[in-house]
This record gives sequence, C-alpha cells and structure tokens, in this order.
Amino acid sequence: MDEKRFNELYNRAYKKSYNIFSDFLNMEEQSILSNSYIPCTAYGGYPMAERVIAGFGENIESSDFPLSYLLIEPVKQKFSDTLTHRDFLGALMNLGIKREMLGDIIVADNCGYLICLTQIAPYIADNLTRIKHTSIKITQIDNLPDNIIREPEPTELVVSSLRLDVLISAVYKLSRSEASKLFAAGKVFVNSKITENTSYQTKENDIISVRGFGRFVFIAQLRKTKKDRFVAEIKKY
Repeated sequence: MDEKRFNELYNRAYKKSYNIFSDFLNMEEQSILSNSYIPCTAYGGYPMAERVIAGFGENIESSDFPLSYLLIEPVKQKFSDTLTHRDFLGALMNLGIKREMLGDIIVADNCGYLICLTQIAPYIADNLTRIKHTSIKITQIDNLPDNIIREPEPTELVVSSLRLDVLISAVYKLSRSEASKLFAAGKVFVNSKITENTSYQTKENDIISVRGFGRFVFIAQLRKTKKDRFVAEIKKY
C-alpha cells in the first residue's frame, strides 16, 4: 500500500464521516504511512504488535478494528508435530490467503494465536484442518490470553555510545558490520519509520524494530561507567 492509497482512505473517511480501515500493514507500509503524516490510529490486536491495521476517522477505539483472534491447536497435543511460526504461516498461505489479511501469529505451548481480518476468519476456521502431519482445531476467542503477551523486564546494556548501530549490535549480539548491512537492506525502523542512518542517536522511548530479529524499546540512559561507557536500559520483545 502506498501513500496515494492512504490518502484515498483518509479523504473518504472524513468526507463521508465514517471510519475506514486498511488491511494489515507490514513495516515498510507503516513507514510510508508514518512519513506521510496522514492522521490515523494504528492497532494490531495487542500493544507492540508488529503488523497493524490503520484506522481513518474520528474517535476510533481498539474495539472498532475489524480483527478477530483465532486459537489454532492440535487435536491431540501428545501426538503433534512441533509447530513453529513458519509452520502456522505456511499452512495459512497454502490456503491462498493474502498476507495482508493476516496479522501477528503468537506461538505458545505448540498452539498458534492468530490475529486476522474478521472477514477471513470463517474461511480459515472452515478450511485449515492440518499443519504438517498434525490435525488441528480452531476456536475463535475474544482476546489473547493475558499470559501470552508478557511485558518483558527491563535489562541493562553497557555500550560505547547510544548510536543506533551500536545498540542493535549489542541487543542482537552482532558485529558492527553485520548491523550496518541491516540498515543497507532496509530492515531497521525507528518508531515505525525506516532508517538507514547508522549514527542516529537513540532517544528515550524509541521503539526499534529490526526485521527478522524483533524489536526493543530504548527506555533511557541510566548512567556512565568509570570508563566513560553508557549504561542503557531497554526492553526486548
């Protein structure tokens, strides 16, 4: 989805005075939307969701978004294959479903919690019966269980500077050259905006997303060590 399409949704919502929603947006699309400064509300089914829907209109609440939650679980857990995020996503894509119809998939205890557009939920429930060699059953649930999305505990990192590439290297245990390649490949986002600026000075509460690795929040610089290094506090999701 490009900026022109986002403008069309925004204009239609405000001309007709009702709420309009996009499909699920990937990180690149979220970056385009964020850089366009088009007013909207974004939500992906839970705080810090990677894939989100953009809502255009006034007074949009999380309950207004056209999304559903599906619990996908083995019929007999004892005899099930070990199921990964890739397995759940692959089985869904094999049904011919477009990726933009699907939000995040959270895997826990060999079950998948899928967030999807409400319009596609019945089709998934009726047609997804097997993942790998495992027979599965699907239940629509009202919300994600409280224990599925755990707020991570803050952790401390000691780094030479608060440059973005330095922090990414430290969080994901990469070399600086490996981190630089992620920037060049368009895989680094700050507050949903893509960036190639390796020397960006990270600010308090910046949300850093690295495609293929995850995301973390830079909470604050806590102090400096005697060797003039920075102690940074982060939350890694």
